[in-house]
Amino acid sequence: MTKGLRFIESHFGSASDESQLTPIGFDIIFSGMVEYAKDLNLNLPLRSTDIDALFHKRDLQLRRENSKGREAYLAYVSEGIGKHQDWEMVMKYQRKNGSLFNSPSATAATLSHLPNSGCLHYLTALLDKFENAVPTLHPFHVFPRLCMVETVESLGIGQHFREEITSVLDETYRCWLQGEEEIFLDLPTCALAFRILRVNGYDVSSEALAGFAEEHFFNSLGGYLKDLDAVIELFRASQMIIHPNEQLLEKHISWTSHFLKQELSNTSKCAYKHKQNIMQKVNDALEFPHYASLERLVYRRNIVNYDVDDTRMLKSSYSSLSIGNKDFLRLAVEDFNACQSVYHEELKQLERWVREKRLDKLKFARQKLAYCYFSAAATLCSPQLSDARLTWAKNGVLTTVVDDFFDVGGSEDELLNLIQLVEKHDLDVSIACCSEEVEIIYSALDNTISEIGEKAIAWQGRNIKTHVSEIWLDLLRSMLQEAQWSKEKAVPTVNEYMRNGYISFALGPIILPALYFVGPRLSEAVVKSGEYSLLFRHVSTCGRLLNDIHSFKRESMEGKLNAVSLHIIHGTNSVTEDHVNQELKHLIEERRREMHRLVLQKNDSIVPRQCKELFWKMSKVLHLFYMKDDGFTSHEMANAVKAVIHEPILVDQL
Repeated sequence: MTKGLRFIESHFGSASDESQLTPIGFDIIFSGMVEYAKDLNLNLPLRSTDIDALFHKRDLQLRRENSKGREAYLAYVSEGIGKHQDWEMVMKYQRKNGSLFNSPSATAATLSHLPNSGCLHYLTALLDKFENAVPTLHPFHVFPRLCMVETVESLGIGQHFREEITSVLDETYRCWLQGEEEIFLDLPTCALAFRILRVNGYDVSSEALAGFAEEHFFNSLGGYLKDLDAVIELFRASQMIIHPNEQLLEKHISWTSHFLKQELSNTSKCAYKHKQNIMQKVNDALEFPHYASLERLVYRRNIVNYDVDDTRMLKSSYSSLSIGNKDFLRLAVEDFNACQSVYHEELKQLERWVREKRLDKLKFARQKLAYCYFSAAATLCSPQLSDARLTWAKNGVLTTVVDDFFDVGGSEDELLNLIQLVEKHDLDVSIACCSEEVEIIYSALDNTISEIGEKAIAWQGRNIKTHVSEIWLDLLRSMLQEAQWSKEKAVPTVNEYMRNGYISFALGPIILPALYFVGPRLSEAVVKSGEYSLLFRHVSTCGRLLNDIHSFKRESMEGKLNAVSLHIIHGTNSVTEDHVNQELKHLIEERRREMHRLVLQKNDSIVPRQCKELFWKMSKVLHLFYMKDDGFTSHEMANAVKAVIHEPILVDQL
């Protein structure tokens, strides 16, 4: 009793301080505590006028207009309502384990007013487990463990805890299959579990999120409290659409994004003045969709925004090892900067390569080395993947050079000469090349193809030079086809254009050779499989259409055809650019989701997961590059390059 009286005296000021950040239901629960002490005729160290004002404020809250969400809230804070509570109503919220909302205090209050064997069993089990003190919330195992997984993954240090992460995910999936209420009755837990399990290839149905539709949410405790953390989790989980019949997730995306945008515009409200972190999370969730988020940029953003003093608030404030962990932050900063130093050296190596191959002498060619390497470093993060990054970046530079050569730099004879050289690849360069430009490009191509073939022996046990040459020939022939269409002013059908265009978009030499350097051995059967081809077709189609949508106006002014203009030409008179763009964006979305499904699929898949991830990573690069303008010219992209490759994170500035 003495401790209780001291608590009342020391915290009474908080009850009347509107600017004070208080636990959920504090006004009601604290008032109930004071009223209980008063009924016991304890000598309260408070003025009667202050007590009356406290009770008046509580009574006004209790008399507010009722709703289902408010009803759930009043049941949740039952320990503060006491004799004023409708205990029969409260019992509607009893869970299978006998508790009310997994809250020992609300359950104890209910049992003291309404004898119930379920409540008694729950509390007895708690006391057996914890003896003379109990937690504010129990059970509370799944969510903190998933938060731990989410934290280490989002800070870029998940690779150090693979066994622990797998253990948590396997246990969570077991709970999921058993339908445990700790997951399915709690929105943030269910949404987080669904997202993390699906991303890691576990078979989970989106129907588990059916109970969190907009009307249900606003009739729940979380909806009444405007639980932004819960809505963010549902918004992020709902983006994990991989099946065509998941309209439920589409609806969730719609209402959660609308709600989050509204709350973001209301940041001046008093309720959020202590919650800058949550508003930053809202902004990041809306601004960076999962399909356009590159790993290194995400890691850096999360490290910079990580709050080591962060706590969460329910009926009391709480923290855990998954919240505000200084050790995680320190490891994340060290790991980020160590990787960045590797990237910096690799970029220097590539700059030397460009000069050695005289690619900088080609005046018609865009110099995009930093961006080509950035797309590799931002996604193929591990220091051990140096060969994959360098292969990706070198071929990225070469595809840019070749694209410019076919587009503006070369004559028809030069284009045909280059293709002939790659086809025969054993000619005397000094005699066979019809121009210096062809000689520079072919020499760089031939040298790079040979280098990749030889490097692959250590990874694959065989030379892959023939396959890399075939990939390049497919690209060169597709580019020649486009050049011939342009010269002849031919108008291909949409299907003819796309059959050629997904190859001419030039992702083949960038992605496909890099697959050989990420770990698993790739047999001829895998490389020739339908799954492998479909993954490449999906990512290349997305890239081609994204490019054509964003470059339509510029290319139209230059007299060039692309997917947008061909849809307009071959469509009806009423077809407009906006109509075509919407149709193509829908097609991009379909292909992207189908690709993601193939990447996550475990059954009936022969392409290793590490290899499938490269297609998805390239898709993310494309969506980021084309989010606002035609790719490489963005000032924001230049800043992203600096953030990933050049600027270390300084601990003393966090």
